[in-house]
Amino acid sequence: MELSSIKKWIKPAIVALPPKKALVVALLLVIIFIFVATPWFNRLIYPLEYEEYIIDSAQVTGVDPYLVVAVIRTETKFDPDKKSRVGAIGLMQLTPITVDEAIKEGNFSPASRDYIHDPAINIRLGSWYLARLTKRFKGNKVAAVAAYNAGPTIVQKWLEKKVWDGTIENADQIPYGETRHYVKRVTYLYEKYRALYKDLDDKVKQNKS
Repeated sequence: MELSSIKKWIKPAIVALPPKKALVVALLLVIIFIFVATPWFNRLIYPLEYEEYIIDSAQVTGVDPYLVVAVIRTETKFDPDKKSRVGAIGLMQLTPITVDEAIKEGNFSPASRDYIHDPAINIRLGSWYLARLTKRFKGNKVAAVAAYNAGPTIVQKWLEKKVWDGTIENADQIPYGETRHYVKRVTYLYEKYRALYKDLDDKVKQNKS
């Protein structure tokens, strides 16, 4: 609902109240507006956890840190103990196949399999995989996110056959409902976290120097 529409029904309601009650209601509305409008309140709704690991992994892999945050928030809401019905593990919900790929292609230690629940290891491998997908889809982060959910081979076929053009604007073209919702959710959170935590990129750059 737009602010102008809200004013249309709130103002008459306040005016109709006795003076003291109207003052109390108006004060409460001001307080609510301040809380909702401030970054502090928004950061409370959209917290950022494991920032150190995310910054470090972004510096090493070159992945967009906000993309990592958005995927973690979508996948597990920062719960490192979550495990899916298909065996995906940890903060970034890595499958055994993805872990094996990271060990083989990313030169990670085979011992990583034993520590995949560890947030630092999980974020590092997940960041590597996201960076790899982003590179595969020529910098198209939306396509990379879709591939993170549905698999790169499937997404590649959608793009080649013109089933989907790889943009968020045409995300409704994505054949899989789960992937369609996933892409929209991650994209929304990506923009939200980028607006709230504007210093994350700077911290990654500082970490490089």
